Amino acid sequence: MIAMPCVSPDGKPTGTGLKTLTSVKEGATTPDKIAEATGQPMFRVRSGLRELVNAGFLEEADGKYSLTETGKGVL
Repeated sequence: MIAMPCVSPDGKPTGTGLKTLTSVKEGATTPDKIAEATGQPMFRVRSGLRELVNAGFLEEADGKYSLTETGKGVL
């Protein structure tokens, strides 16, 4: 299996990460909606969301994701 991380070793979002961030910006705030918007399998969406939260690009509250100021800055 090939890992497709959402955050590169230098701390910037990858293409996959940017796709996820863009889907959140456009209104997909739950993992289901993000998977639908990006065409990615749920397991990959969930791991990517964890990476993006840990890197400070997204924040999660009550199962919904939103962009942080840092996340907005990369789009």
